[in-house]
Amino acid sequence: MNLLVATRSPGKAREIRDLLAGLPFEVMFPADAHLERLPEEDDLEQGTSYAENAVAKARYFAQRSGRPTVTDDSGLEVDALQGRPGVRSARWAGGGRGAAGADLDRRNNEKLLAALQEVPEAQRTARYRCVVAYLETPTAAPEIVEASCEGYILDAPRGTGGFGYDPLFFSTDLQMSFGEAAPGAKHRVSHRGRAFRALIEVLLRRVK
Repeated sequence: MNLLVATRSPGKAREIRDLLAGLPFEVMFPADAHLERLPEEDDLEQGTSYAENAVAKARYFAQRSGRPTVTDDSGLEVDALQGRPGVRSARWAGGGRGAAGADLDRRNNEKLLAALQEVPEAQRTARYRCVVAYLETPTAAPEIVEASCEGYILDAPRGTGGFGYDPLFFSTDLQMSFGEAAPGAKHRVSHRGRAFRALIEVLLRRVK
């Protein structure tokens, strides 16, 4: 199966490439398929749910590429902030649509710490959530899987691994931050690792 993974996030691309390694899929990303970034991509994540955003991105890239396409939408949900930043996680601190990179990660993390400055540790519970959408063709009904992982928000970053909010997210499963965790350990328990393993089961049934 020739599979387009529709993300331009270097952090997501690294993780998804690892999660799909060794499977009977020829994995490519938009740059591999010579799909240059177009302005309309900045308007794809207008939904109010992860599923809406994931399906919108998958359908857009499936139409452009003509290939089976998978993409995800994910975010951090903090209980003391009534589930924020949620679907706005990637651009919570602003910076314009399409903004990305280490500077945006830093500003998002600073905003999160400021929002929780007066919140005690016991009330800083949070989870990462990931929804993955797969389209075999641009007009197909999407296959959707979802997963989450639990933890809480630290009062200062720990570790330099991962991306996004990982240095602030203390994993209940690993008893360390995702920023401290080795990639393999993170993949084993993370929202994205769990969601993609569920999707892999679906895809493997299709290629048998």
